[in-house]
Amino acid sequence: MCEENAQIPGEPSKKKKKNVLYWFRRCLRLHDNAALVEVLKEADTFRCIFILDPWFAGASQVGINKWRFLLQSLEDLDSRLRKLNSRLFVIRGQPTDIFPKLFQKWDISALAFEEDPEPFGKERDSAVCTKSQDAGIEVIIKTSHTLFNLQKILDKNSGVPPLTYKRFQRILARMDPPPRPVEAVTSVTIGSVVTPINSDHDDQYGVPTLEDLGFDTDNLEAAVWKGGETEALSRLDRHLERKAWVASFEKPKMTPQSLMASPTGLSPYLRFGCLSTRLFYWRLTDLYRKVKKRTDMPLSIHGQLLWREFFYTAATNNPKFDRMVGNPICVQVPWDKNPEALAKWAECKTGFPWIDAIMTQLRQEGWIHHLARHSVACFLTRGDLWISWEEGMKVFEEQLLDADWSINAGMWLWLSCSSFFQQFFHTYCPASFGRKADPTGDYIRKYLPVLKAFPTKYIYEPWTAPMEIQVAVRCVIGVDYPLPIVNHAEISQINMERMKQIYHQISLKSGPLSKYVRRRQRHMMEMTEGVSRHVFMYGPGNPQNIPNLSSARGIPLQAAKWQMSLQQSKRNHSSSESDQDRKVVRGDSRHMMMHNQ
Repeated sequence: MCEENAQIPGEPSKKKKKNVLYWFRRCLRLHDNAALVEVLKEADTFRCIFILDPWFAGASQVGINKWRFLLQSLEDLDSRLRKLNSRLFVIRGQPTDIFPKLFQKWDISALAFEEDPEPFGKERDSAVCTKSQDAGIEVIIKTSHTLFNLQKILDKNSGVPPLTYKRFQRILARMDPPPRPVEAVTSVTIGSVVTPINSDHDDQYGVPTLEDLGFDTDNLEAAVWKGGETEALSRLDRHLERKAWVASFEKPKMTPQSLMASPTGLSPYLRFGCLSTRLFYWRLTDLYRKVKKRTDMPLSIHGQLLWREFFYTAATNNPKFDRMVGNPICVQVPWDKNPEALAKWAECKTGFPWIDAIMTQLRQEGWIHHLARHSVACFLTRGDLWISWEEGMKVFEEQLLDADWSINAGMWLWLSCSSFFQQFFHTYCPASFGRKADPTGDYIRKYLPVLKAFPTKYIYEPWTAPMEIQVAVRCVIGVDYPLPIVNHAEISQINMERMKQIYHQISLKSGPLSKYVRRRQRHMMEMTEGVSRHVFMYGPGNPQNIPNLSSARGIPLQAAKWQMSLQQSKRNHSSSESDQDRKVVRGDSRHMMMHNQ
Protein backbone atom coordinates (compact mmCIF):
# COMPACT_ATOMS: atom_id res chain seq x y z
CA MET A 1 0.00 0.00 0.00
CA CYS A 2 1.18 3.53 -0.76
CA GLU A 3 1.99 5.80 2.15
CA GLU A 4 1.54 9.56 2.28
CA ASN A 5 4.65 11.46 1.20
CA ALA A 6 5.91 8.16 -0.17
CA GLN A 7 8.29 7.94 -3.07
CA ILE A 8 8.27 4.40 -4.42
CA PRO A 9 11.14 3.78 -6.81
CA GLY A 10 10.74 1.86 -10.02
CA GLU A 11 13.63 0.70 -12.12
CA PRO A 12 13.80 3.00 -15.15
CA SER A 13 17.08 3.20 -17.04
CA LYS A 14 19.18 6.27 -16.29
CA LYS A 15 19.38 7.06 -19.99
CA LYS A 16 15.65 6.70 -20.46
CA LYS A 17 13.52 9.78 -21.03
CA LYS A 18 11.55 10.61 -17.92
CA ASN A 19 7.87 10.89 -18.85
CA VAL A 20 5.67 11.65 -15.85
CA LEU A 21 1.96 11.58 -15.15
CA TYR A 22 -0.01 13.67 -12.65
CA TRP A 23 -3.45 12.40 -11.63
CA PHE A 24 -5.95 15.12 -10.67
CA ARG A 25 -8.75 14.01 -8.36
CA ARG A 26 -9.84 16.51 -5.70
CA CYS A 27 -6.83 18.79 -5.95
CA LEU A 28 -8.19 20.68 -8.98
CA ARG A 29 -5.64 23.48 -8.85
CA LEU A 30 -2.08 24.51 -9.66
CA HIS A 31 -1.39 26.36 -6.40
CA ASP A 32 -0.18 24.35 -3.38
CA ASN A 33 0.06 21.14 -5.36
CA ALA A 34 3.05 19.45 -3.75
CA ALA A 35 2.79 16.18 -5.68
CA LEU A 36 2.75 17.98 -9.05
CA VAL A 37 5.72 20.15 -8.08
CA GLU A 38 7.66 17.08 -6.96
CA VAL A 39 7.00 14.97 -10.04
CA LEU A 40 8.05 17.78 -12.38
CA LYS A 41 11.57 17.72 -10.99
CA GLU A 42 14.00 16.24 -13.54
CA ALA A 43 11.09 15.29 -15.83
CA ASP A 44 11.31 15.55 -19.61
CA THR A 45 7.59 15.39 -20.39
CA PHE A 46 4.46 15.60 -18.24
CA ARG A 47 0.78 14.98 -18.72
CA CYS A 48 -2.01 15.91 -16.30
CA ILE A 49 -5.02 13.62 -16.37
CA PHE A 50 -8.48 13.46 -14.82
CA ILE A 51 -10.24 10.10 -14.91
CA LEU A 52 -13.98 10.20 -15.44
CA ASP A 53 -15.46 6.97 -14.17
CA PRO A 54 -18.35 6.03 -16.50
CA TRP A 55 -20.27 4.38 -13.65
CA PHE A 56 -19.88 7.49 -11.50
CA ALA A 57 -20.98 9.72 -14.38
CA GLY A 58 -24.26 7.84 -14.61
CA ALA A 59 -24.82 7.49 -10.88
CA SER A 60 -27.97 9.04 -9.46
CA GLN A 61 -26.24 10.32 -6.33
CA VAL A 62 -24.60 13.19 -8.19
CA GLY A 63 -26.92 16.03 -9.23
CA ILE A 64 -26.59 18.36 -12.17
CA ASN A 65 -25.32 21.31 -10.10
CA LYS A 66 -22.41 19.25 -8.76
CA TRP A 67 -21.57 17.97 -12.23
CA ARG A 68 -21.66 21.48 -13.64
CA PHE A 69 -19.33 22.73 -10.89
CA LEU A 70 -16.90 19.87 -11.55
CA LEU A 71 -16.88 20.40 -15.32
CA GLN A 72 -16.37 24.15 -14.88
CA SER A 73 -13.45 23.38 -12.56
CA LEU A 74 -11.92 21.06 -15.15
CA GLU A 75 -12.37 23.65 -17.89
CA ASP A 76 -10.68 26.26 -15.72
CA LEU A 77 -7.84 23.86 -14.97
CA ASP A 78 -7.39 23.14 -18.67
CA SER A 79 -7.35 26.89 -19.37
CA ARG A 80 -4.67 27.50 -16.75
CA LEU A 81 -2.58 24.63 -18.13
CA ARG A 82 -2.87 26.08 -21.62
CA LYS A 83 -1.11 29.18 -20.38
CA LEU A 84 1.78 26.89 -19.47
CA ASN A 85 1.74 25.27 -22.93
CA SER A 86 0.10 22.16 -21.52
CA ARG A 87 -3.39 20.65 -21.46
CA LEU A 88 -5.64 18.56 -19.25
CA PHE A 89 -6.30 15.00 -20.46
CA VAL A 90 -9.79 13.80 -19.48
CA ILE A 91 -10.02 10.02 -19.76
CA ARG A 92 -12.99 7.74 -19.20
CA GLY A 93 -12.65 4.42 -17.42
CA GLN A 94 -11.70 2.72 -14.16
CA PRO A 95 -8.32 3.84 -12.74
CA THR A 96 -7.01 0.30 -12.29
CA ASP A 97 -7.86 -0.44 -15.94
CA ILE A 98 -6.64 2.87 -17.32
CA PHE A 99 -3.19 3.20 -15.77
CA PRO A 100 -1.51 0.07 -17.17
CA LYS A 101 -2.58 1.18 -20.64
CA LEU A 102 -1.33 4.74 -20.15
CA PHE A 103 1.97 3.56 -18.68
CA GLN A 104 2.63 1.61 -21.85
CA LYS A 105 1.16 4.07 -24.34
CA TRP A 106 3.07 7.10 -23.05
CA ASP A 107 6.13 5.22 -21.71
CA ILE A 108 5.57 6.62 -18.21
CA SER A 109 8.34 6.61 -15.59
CA ALA A 110 6.54 8.22 -12.61
CA LEU A 111 3.00 8.80 -11.35
CA ALA A 112 2.03 11.44 -8.79
CA PHE A 113 -1.19 12.31 -7.00
CA GLU A 114 -2.60 13.84 -3.84
CA GLU A 115 -3.34 11.60 -0.87
CA ASP A 116 -7.03 10.74 -0.49
CA PRO A 117 -7.99 10.77 3.22
CA GLU A 118 -11.18 8.72 2.86
CA PRO A 119 -11.51 4.92 3.10
CA PHE A 120 -12.79 4.29 -0.43
CA GLY A 121 -10.10 6.52 -1.91
CA LYS A 122 -7.37 4.83 0.09
CA GLU A 123 -8.50 1.42 -1.10
CA ARG A 124 -8.55 2.59 -4.74
CA ASP A 125 -5.13 4.23 -4.41
CA SER A 126 -3.65 1.09 -2.89
CA ALA A 127 -4.79 -0.88 -5.95
CA VAL A 128 -3.31 1.76 -8.28
CA CYS A 129 -0.02 1.67 -6.37
CA THR A 130 0.15 -2.10 -6.79
CA LYS A 131 -0.41 -1.77 -10.54
CA SER A 132 2.23 0.96 -10.73
CA GLN A 133 4.85 -0.97 -8.81
CA ASP A 134 4.20 -4.06 -10.93
CA ALA A 135 4.99 -1.90 -13.97
CA GLY A 136 8.14 -0.46 -12.39
CA ILE A 137 6.62 3.00 -12.05
CA GLU A 138 7.76 5.45 -9.39
CA VAL A 139 4.82 6.71 -7.29
CA ILE A 140 4.78 10.08 -5.49
CA ILE A 141 2.01 10.93 -3.00
CA LYS A 142 1.65 14.13 -0.99
CA THR A 143 -0.87 15.40 1.55
CA SER A 144 -2.69 18.58 0.49
CA HIS A 145 -6.46 18.01 0.75
CA THR A 146 -6.26 18.21 4.55
CA LEU A 147 -4.25 20.51 6.77
CA PHE A 148 -2.51 17.71 8.62
CA ASN A 149 -1.41 14.15 8.07
CA LEU A 150 -4.46 12.56 9.69
CA GLN A 151 -2.56 9.52 10.91
CA LYS A 152 -0.39 11.79 13.05
CA ILE A 153 -3.52 13.12 14.74
CA LEU A 154 -4.70 9.57 15.41
CA ASP A 155 -1.29 8.61 16.79
CA LYS A 156 -1.61 11.44 19.32
CA ASN A 157 -4.89 9.87 20.50
CA SER A 158 -3.77 6.24 20.92
CA GLY A 159 -4.61 5.41 17.31
CA VAL A 160 -8.32 6.25 17.52
CA PRO A 161 -10.20 9.37 16.40
CA PRO A 162 -11.26 11.87 19.08
CA LEU A 163 -15.05 11.89 19.45
CA THR A 164 -15.31 15.45 20.73
CA TYR A 165 -14.18 18.66 19.11
CA LYS A 166 -12.60 19.87 22.35
CA ARG A 167 -10.47 16.75 22.53
CA PHE A 168 -9.53 17.28 18.90
CA GLN A 169 -8.46 20.85 19.63
CA ARG A 170 -6.31 19.72 22.56
CA ILE A 171 -4.51 17.29 20.29
CA LEU A 172 -3.86 19.96 17.66
CA ALA A 173 -2.54 22.29 20.36
CA ARG A 174 0.28 19.77 20.96
CA MET A 175 1.18 19.53 17.28
CA ASP A 176 3.15 21.80 14.99
CA PRO A 177 1.10 24.03 12.69
CA PRO A 178 0.28 22.60 9.26
CA PRO A 179 2.94 23.08 6.56
CA ARG A 180 2.81 26.24 4.54
CA PRO A 181 1.55 25.86 0.97
CA VAL A 182 4.08 25.19 -1.76
CA GLU A 183 4.52 27.72 -4.56
CA ALA A 184 2.05 27.56 -7.43
CA VAL A 185 3.12 25.76 -10.59
CA THR A 186 4.31 28.36 -13.12
CA SER A 187 6.40 28.43 -16.26
CA VAL A 188 9.45 28.70 -13.98
CA THR A 189 8.44 25.50 -12.18
CA ILE A 190 7.97 23.68 -15.46
CA GLY A 191 11.14 24.96 -17.06
CA SER A 192 11.98 22.84 -20.09
CA VAL A 193 9.45 20.09 -19.33
CA VAL A 194 6.93 19.78 -22.18
CA THR A 195 3.50 18.23 -22.72
CA PRO A 196 3.05 16.29 -25.98
CA ILE A 197 -0.25 17.49 -27.46
CA ASN A 198 -1.89 16.13 -30.60
CA SER A 199 -4.06 18.16 -32.97
CA ASP A 200 -7.12 16.06 -32.06
CA HIS A 201 -6.66 16.59 -28.32
CA ASP A 202 -10.13 18.07 -27.79
CA ASP A 203 -11.80 15.14 -29.52
CA GLN A 204 -9.82 12.56 -27.57
CA TYR A 205 -9.24 14.19 -24.20
CA GLY A 206 -11.39 17.33 -24.00
CA VAL A 207 -13.60 18.22 -21.02
CA PRO A 208 -17.11 16.86 -21.73
CA THR A 209 -20.27 18.93 -21.52
CA LEU A 210 -23.32 18.23 -19.39
CA GLU A 211 -25.08 17.15 -22.58
CA ASP A 212 -22.26 14.67 -23.26
CA LEU A 213 -23.00 13.13 -19.87
CA GLY A 214 -26.70 12.79 -20.69
CA PHE A 215 -28.13 15.74 -18.75
CA ASP A 216 -31.06 17.77 -20.04
CA THR A 217 -30.03 21.42 -19.74
CA ASP A 218 -33.02 23.08 -21.41
CA ASN A 219 -34.43 24.43 -18.13
CA LEU A 220 -31.14 24.72 -16.26
CA GLU A 221 -30.80 28.09 -14.55
CA ALA A 222 -27.54 30.07 -14.47
CA ALA A 223 -25.00 28.80 -11.95
CA VAL A 224 -24.89 30.64 -8.62
CA TRP A 225 -21.51 29.05 -7.88
CA LYS A 226 -18.98 29.05 -10.72
CA GLY A 227 -16.43 26.26 -10.45
CA GLY A 228 -12.67 26.57 -10.81
CA GLU A 229 -9.41 27.67 -9.24
CA THR A 230 -9.60 31.13 -10.79
CA GLU A 231 -12.93 31.86 -9.12
CA ALA A 232 -11.73 30.28 -5.86
CA LEU A 233 -8.68 32.55 -5.58
CA SER A 234 -10.75 35.60 -6.42
CA ARG A 235 -13.26 34.73 -3.70
CA LEU A 236 -10.46 34.15 -1.20
CA ASP A 237 -9.11 37.64 -1.87
CA ARG A 238 -12.55 39.17 -1.32
CA HIS A 239 -13.11 37.02 1.77
CA LEU A 240 -9.93 38.28 3.41
CA GLU A 241 -10.65 41.91 2.55
CA ARG A 242 -12.92 41.93 5.59
CA LYS A 243 -10.08 43.04 7.85
CA ALA A 244 -12.48 44.45 10.42
CA TRP A 245 -13.93 40.98 11.01
CA VAL A 246 -10.45 39.49 11.40
CA ALA A 247 -9.38 42.29 13.77
CA SER A 248 -12.37 41.95 16.06
CA PHE A 249 -12.56 38.17 15.61
CA GLU A 250 -16.34 38.07 15.69
CA LYS A 251 -18.36 35.30 14.16
CA PRO A 252 -20.62 36.57 11.38
CA LYS A 253 -23.98 37.66 12.76
CA MET A 254 -27.03 35.91 11.38
CA THR A 255 -29.04 38.18 9.06
CA PRO A 256 -31.66 37.44 6.40
CA GLN A 257 -28.98 38.08 3.78
CA SER A 258 -26.87 35.30 5.32
CA LEU A 259 -29.35 32.79 3.93
CA MET A 260 -28.36 33.70 0.37
CA ALA A 261 -25.24 32.46 -1.40
CA SER A 262 -22.32 34.78 -0.67
CA PRO A 263 -19.90 36.04 -3.34
CA THR A 264 -17.11 35.26 -0.86
CA GLY A 265 -18.31 31.75 0.04
CA LEU A 266 -15.57 29.12 -0.17
CA SER A 267 -16.93 25.73 0.93
CA PRO A 268 -17.53 24.20 -2.56
CA TYR A 269 -14.02 25.26 -3.62
CA LEU A 270 -12.48 23.55 -0.61
CA ARG A 271 -14.49 20.41 -1.30
CA PHE A 272 -13.35 20.15 -4.94
CA GLY A 273 -9.81 21.24 -4.14
CA CYS A 274 -10.04 24.39 -6.26
CA LEU A 275 -8.78 26.16 -3.13
CA SER A 276 -6.03 24.80 -0.90
CA THR A 277 -6.94 24.45 2.77
CA ARG A 278 -3.37 25.32 3.67
CA LEU A 279 -3.39 28.46 1.57
CA PHE A 280 -6.61 29.55 3.27
CA TYR A 281 -5.20 28.67 6.70
CA TRP A 282 -1.94 30.58 6.29
CA ARG A 283 -3.37 33.63 4.55
CA LEU A 284 -5.88 33.97 7.37
CA THR A 285 -3.12 33.40 9.93
CA ASP A 286 -0.81 35.98 8.39
CA LEU A 287 -3.59 38.55 8.11
CA TYR A 288 -4.62 37.99 11.73
CA ARG A 289 -1.05 38.47 12.93
CA LYS A 290 -0.66 41.59 10.84
CA VAL A 291 -3.89 43.17 12.05
CA LYS A 292 -3.60 42.09 15.69
CA LYS A 293 0.20 42.60 15.82
CA ARG A 294 0.75 39.33 17.68
CA THR A 295 2.13 35.92 16.77
CA ASP A 296 -0.13 33.73 18.91
CA MET A 297 -3.71 33.17 17.83
CA PRO A 298 -6.67 31.09 19.02
CA LEU A 299 -7.43 27.80 17.28
CA SER A 300 -11.02 28.97 16.88
CA ILE A 301 -10.04 31.56 14.25
CA HIS A 302 -9.68 28.58 11.88
CA GLY A 303 -12.99 27.05 12.94
CA GLN A 304 -14.24 26.34 9.43
CA LEU A 305 -11.12 24.42 8.47
CA LEU A 306 -10.67 22.62 11.78
CA TRP A 307 -14.23 21.29 11.81
CA ARG A 308 -13.55 19.96 8.34
CA GLU A 309 -10.36 18.31 9.63
CA PHE A 310 -12.25 16.89 12.63
CA PHE A 311 -14.68 14.96 10.43
CA TYR A 312 -11.94 13.76 8.07
CA THR A 313 -10.05 12.44 11.08
CA ALA A 314 -13.12 10.67 12.44
CA ALA A 315 -13.85 9.03 9.08
CA THR A 316 -10.42 8.22 7.66
CA ASN A 317 -10.20 4.65 9.02
CA ASN A 318 -13.93 3.97 9.29
CA PRO A 319 -15.41 2.66 6.01
CA LYS A 320 -18.84 2.51 7.68
CA PHE A 321 -18.78 6.14 8.77
CA ASP A 322 -21.67 6.89 6.39
CA ARG A 323 -24.08 4.32 7.86
CA MET A 324 -25.60 3.39 11.19
CA VAL A 325 -25.28 -0.40 11.25
CA GLY A 326 -21.73 -1.51 11.90
CA ASN A 327 -20.51 2.01 12.64
CA PRO A 328 -18.77 1.84 16.03
CA ILE A 329 -19.30 5.52 16.85
CA CYS A 330 -22.96 5.70 15.83
CA VAL A 331 -25.94 5.37 18.17
CA GLN A 332 -28.27 2.62 16.93
CA VAL A 333 -31.66 4.29 16.57
CA PRO A 334 -34.83 2.46 15.43
CA TRP A 335 -35.71 5.05 12.80
CA ASP A 336 -39.05 4.83 10.99
CA LYS A 337 -39.26 3.84 7.33
CA ASN A 338 -41.62 6.34 5.74
CA PRO A 339 -40.98 6.72 1.98
CA GLU A 340 -43.91 9.10 1.55
CA ALA A 341 -42.69 11.53 4.21
CA LEU A 342 -39.10 11.28 2.96
CA ALA A 343 -40.21 12.16 -0.56
CA LYS A 344 -42.20 15.14 0.67
CA TRP A 345 -39.15 16.40 2.58
CA ALA A 346 -36.82 15.96 -0.39
CA GLU A 347 -39.31 17.43 -2.87
CA CYS A 348 -40.13 20.54 -0.81
CA LYS A 349 -43.68 19.49 0.06
CA THR A 350 -43.72 19.23 3.85
CA GLY A 351 -46.20 22.08 4.30
CA PHE A 352 -43.71 24.01 6.44
CA PRO A 353 -42.54 26.99 4.35
CA TRP A 354 -39.21 27.34 6.18
CA ILE A 355 -38.30 23.70 5.45
CA ASP A 356 -39.63 23.74 1.88
CA ALA A 357 -37.88 26.99 1.00
CA ILE A 358 -34.55 25.59 2.22
CA MET A 359 -34.94 22.41 0.21
CA THR A 360 -35.93 24.45 -2.85
CA GLN A 361 -32.78 26.57 -2.56
CA LEU A 362 -30.73 23.39 -2.22
CA ARG A 363 -32.21 21.94 -5.41
CA GLN A 364 -31.87 25.15 -7.40
CA GLU A 365 -28.45 26.38 -6.25
CA GLY A 366 -26.64 23.48 -4.59
CA TRP A 367 -25.97 25.36 -1.35
CA ILE A 368 -27.78 26.35 1.85
CA HIS A 369 -26.68 28.22 4.98
CA HIS A 370 -25.38 26.11 7.86
CA LEU A 371 -28.37 26.96 10.08
CA ALA A 372 -30.69 26.00 7.24
CA ARG A 373 -28.90 22.65 7.10
CA HIS A 374 -29.47 22.24 10.82
CA SER A 375 -33.17 22.96 10.44
CA VAL A 376 -33.91 20.48 7.65
CA ALA A 377 -31.68 17.79 9.15
CA CYS A 378 -33.31 18.04 12.56
CA PHE A 379 -36.76 18.08 10.97
CA LEU A 380 -36.10 14.89 8.98
CA THR A 381 -34.56 12.96 11.87
CA ARG A 382 -35.03 13.45 15.60
CA GLY A 383 -37.15 16.60 15.41
CA ASP A 384 -40.22 15.61 13.43
CA LEU A 385 -40.23 12.81 10.83
CA TRP A 386 -38.02 10.31 12.71
CA ILE A 387 -36.40 9.14 9.45
CA SER A 388 -32.83 7.89 9.32
CA TRP A 389 -30.07 10.43 8.82
CA GLU A 390 -28.67 8.16 6.10
CA GLU A 391 -31.61 9.11 3.86
CA GLY A 392 -30.96 12.82 4.34
CA MET A 393 -27.26 12.32 3.75
CA LYS A 394 -28.01 10.75 0.36
CA VAL A 395 -30.09 13.77 -0.70
CA PHE A 396 -27.32 16.15 0.36
CA GLU A 397 -24.73 14.00 -1.43
CA GLU A 398 -26.71 14.42 -4.63
CA GLN A 399 -27.54 18.10 -4.34
CA LEU A 400 -25.05 19.87 -2.06
CA LEU A 401 -21.94 21.24 -3.78
CA ASP A 402 -19.72 21.04 -0.69
CA ALA A 403 -20.96 17.61 0.44
CA ASP A 404 -17.78 15.60 0.84
CA TRP A 405 -18.23 12.02 2.05
CA SER A 406 -16.64 12.58 5.46
CA ILE A 407 -18.10 16.02 6.15
CA ASN A 408 -21.57 15.19 4.89
CA ALA A 409 -21.84 12.00 6.95
CA GLY A 410 -20.28 13.72 9.97
CA MET A 411 -22.78 16.57 9.82
CA TRP A 412 -25.74 14.17 9.68
CA LEU A 413 -24.36 12.06 12.51
CA TRP A 414 -24.02 15.26 14.52
CA LEU A 415 -27.39 16.82 13.81
CA SER A 416 -29.35 13.60 14.31
CA CYS A 417 -27.63 13.13 17.70
CA SER A 418 -26.25 9.83 16.43
CA SER A 419 -22.67 10.78 17.28
CA PHE A 420 -20.52 13.71 18.46
CA PHE A 421 -23.52 15.68 19.80
CA GLN A 422 -25.95 14.29 22.40
CA GLN A 423 -28.09 17.29 23.38
CA PHE A 424 -31.22 15.87 21.79
CA PHE A 425 -33.45 18.27 23.74
CA HIS A 426 -32.19 21.07 21.46
CA THR A 427 -34.58 21.08 18.52
CA TYR A 428 -35.60 23.52 15.81
CA CYS A 429 -39.18 24.68 15.43
CA PRO A 430 -39.82 24.76 11.65
CA ALA A 431 -41.83 27.96 12.04
CA SER A 432 -40.45 30.12 14.84
CA PHE A 433 -36.78 29.46 14.05
CA GLY A 434 -37.26 30.55 10.45
CA ARG A 435 -39.11 33.63 11.60
CA LYS A 436 -36.14 34.61 13.76
CA ALA A 437 -33.73 34.11 10.88
CA ASP A 438 -35.80 36.16 8.43
CA PRO A 439 -38.60 38.12 10.15
CA THR A 440 -39.95 39.59 6.92
CA GLY A 441 -40.33 36.25 5.16
CA ASP A 442 -38.54 37.42 2.01
CA TYR A 443 -36.58 34.17 1.90
CA ILE A 444 -39.85 32.24 1.77
CA ARG A 445 -41.21 34.49 -0.96
CA LYS A 446 -38.09 34.05 -3.08
CA TYR A 447 -38.06 30.27 -3.07
CA LEU A 448 -41.79 29.58 -2.64
CA PRO A 449 -43.48 32.14 -4.88
CA VAL A 450 -46.83 30.42 -4.35
CA LEU A 451 -46.80 31.98 -0.86
CA LYS A 452 -45.44 35.40 -1.82
CA ALA A 453 -48.74 37.24 -1.33
CA PHE A 454 -49.29 36.00 2.22
CA PRO A 455 -49.05 38.66 4.93
CA THR A 456 -45.84 38.40 6.93
CA LYS A 457 -47.88 37.44 9.98
CA TYR A 458 -48.88 34.14 8.36
CA ILE A 459 -46.11 33.32 5.91
CA TYR A 460 -44.30 30.87 8.20
CA GLU A 461 -47.56 29.19 9.26
CA PRO A 462 -49.93 29.82 6.35
CA TRP A 463 -52.41 27.21 7.59
CA THR A 464 -53.25 29.60 10.44
CA ALA A 465 -54.43 32.31 8.05
CA PRO A 466 -58.21 32.78 7.89
CA MET A 467 -59.77 31.22 4.81
CA GLU A 468 -60.71 34.62 3.41
CA ILE A 469 -57.03 35.60 3.37
CA GLN A 470 -56.03 32.31 1.74
CA VAL A 471 -58.62 32.90 -0.97
CA ALA A 472 -57.58 36.53 -1.41
CA VAL A 473 -53.90 35.61 -1.97
CA ARG A 474 -54.96 32.74 -4.27
CA CYS A 475 -53.28 30.06 -2.19
CA VAL A 476 -55.57 27.79 -0.24
CA ILE A 477 -53.63 25.57 2.10
CA GLY A 478 -54.27 21.93 1.33
CA VAL A 479 -55.02 22.79 -2.30
CA ASP A 480 -52.39 25.15 -3.69
CA TYR A 481 -49.77 24.46 -1.00
CA PRO A 482 -49.61 21.35 1.21
CA LEU A 483 -50.92 21.02 4.72
CA PRO A 484 -48.19 20.46 7.33
CA ILE A 485 -46.97 16.88 7.24
CA VAL A 486 -46.93 16.63 11.06
CA ASN A 487 -48.05 18.47 14.14
CA HIS A 488 -44.63 19.72 15.19
CA ALA A 489 -45.55 20.70 18.74
CA GLU A 490 -46.75 17.19 19.53
CA ILE A 491 -44.41 15.01 17.52
CA SER A 492 -41.23 16.83 18.58
CA GLN A 493 -42.01 16.09 22.22
CA ILE A 494 -42.70 12.43 21.49
CA ASN A 495 -39.46 12.14 19.53
CA MET A 496 -37.55 13.82 22.31
CA GLU A 497 -38.76 11.12 24.65
CA ARG A 498 -37.72 8.47 22.14
CA MET A 499 -34.18 9.83 22.09
CA LYS A 500 -34.09 10.06 25.86
CA GLN A 501 -34.99 6.39 26.21
CA ILE A 502 -32.42 5.39 23.60
CA TYR A 503 -29.65 7.22 25.40
CA HIS A 504 -30.75 5.72 28.68
CA GLN A 505 -30.40 2.23 27.18
CA ILE A 506 -26.92 3.08 25.87
CA SER A 507 -25.80 4.24 29.29
CA LEU A 508 -26.58 0.79 30.70
CA LYS A 509 -24.27 -0.98 28.25
CA SER A 510 -20.49 -1.20 27.98
CA GLY A 511 -18.10 0.14 25.35
CA PRO A 512 -16.46 3.46 24.40
CA LEU A 513 -19.68 5.05 23.16
CA SER A 514 -21.60 4.02 26.27
CA LYS A 515 -18.82 5.29 28.53
CA TYR A 516 -18.92 8.68 26.82
CA VAL A 517 -22.71 8.84 27.08
CA ARG A 518 -22.69 7.99 30.78
CA ARG A 519 -20.36 10.90 31.51
CA ARG A 520 -22.95 13.26 30.10
CA GLN A 521 -26.10 11.45 31.17
CA ARG A 522 -26.75 13.23 34.47
CA HIS A 523 -26.07 16.64 32.96
CA MET A 524 -28.40 15.91 30.05
CA MET A 525 -31.20 14.63 32.24
CA GLU A 526 -31.00 17.72 34.42
CA MET A 527 -31.25 19.95 31.35
CA THR A 528 -34.24 18.02 29.99
CA GLU A 529 -36.10 18.19 33.31
CA GLY A 530 -39.37 19.93 32.60
CA VAL A 531 -38.75 20.21 28.87
CA SER A 532 -40.50 17.01 27.78
CA ARG A 533 -44.07 16.30 28.84
CA HIS A 534 -43.74 12.70 27.60
CA VAL A 535 -40.84 11.49 29.75
CA PHE A 536 -42.77 8.66 31.42
CA MET A 537 -45.63 8.26 28.97
CA TYR A 538 -44.49 4.83 27.75
CA GLY A 539 -42.48 3.70 30.75
CA PRO A 540 -38.99 2.20 30.72
CA GLY A 541 -37.72 -0.41 28.30
CA ASN A 542 -36.70 -0.84 24.70
CA PRO A 543 -37.36 2.27 22.62
CA GLN A 544 -38.80 0.05 19.92
CA ASN A 545 -41.78 -0.49 22.23
CA ILE A 546 -42.85 3.09 21.67
CA PRO A 547 -46.01 2.86 19.54
CA ASN A 548 -45.98 3.67 15.85
CA LEU A 549 -46.48 7.37 15.30
CA SER A 550 -48.24 7.17 11.95
CA SER A 551 -51.43 8.44 13.60
CA ALA A 552 -49.60 11.67 14.39
CA ARG A 553 -48.85 12.31 10.71
CA GLY A 554 -50.83 15.18 9.29
CA ILE A 555 -51.33 13.79 5.79
CA PRO A 556 -54.60 11.86 6.18
CA LEU A 557 -56.41 14.40 8.34
CA GLN A 558 -59.11 16.68 7.01
CA ALA A 559 -57.98 20.27 6.46
CA ALA A 560 -60.37 21.97 8.89
CA LYS A 561 -59.73 19.57 11.77
CA TRP A 562 -55.96 19.67 11.20
CA GLN A 563 -55.80 23.46 11.15
CA MET A 564 -57.78 23.66 14.41
CA SER A 565 -55.40 21.17 16.04
CA LEU A 566 -52.34 23.03 14.90
CA GLN A 567 -53.63 26.41 16.02
CA GLN A 568 -54.43 25.00 19.48
CA SER A 569 -50.98 23.38 19.74
CA LYS A 570 -49.36 26.62 18.68
CA ARG A 571 -51.04 28.48 21.55
CA ASN A 572 -50.07 25.76 24.03
CA HIS A 573 -46.43 25.39 23.03
CA SER A 574 -45.27 28.68 21.51
CA SER A 575 -43.46 29.90 24.62
CA SER A 576 -41.62 26.62 25.31
CA GLU A 577 -40.57 26.31 21.63
CA SER A 578 -39.16 29.81 21.67
CA ASP A 579 -37.06 28.86 24.68
CA GLN A 580 -35.82 25.75 22.90
CA ASP A 581 -34.91 27.72 19.78
CA ARG A 582 -32.82 30.08 21.87
CA LYS A 583 -31.02 27.08 23.38
CA VAL A 584 -30.27 25.79 19.89
CA VAL A 585 -28.62 29.04 18.87
CA ARG A 586 -26.43 28.89 21.97
CA GLY A 587 -25.83 25.16 21.63
CA ASP A 588 -25.03 23.10 18.55
CA SER A 589 -25.33 25.95 16.04
CA ARG A 590 -22.31 27.79 17.35
CA HIS A 591 -20.14 24.74 16.70
CA MET A 592 -21.05 24.20 13.07
CA MET A 593 -19.83 27.32 11.26
CA MET A 594 -17.94 25.49 8.56
CA HIS A 595 -20.45 26.12 5.76
CA ASN A 596 -21.14 29.78 6.45
CA GLN A 597 -17.94 31.11 4.88
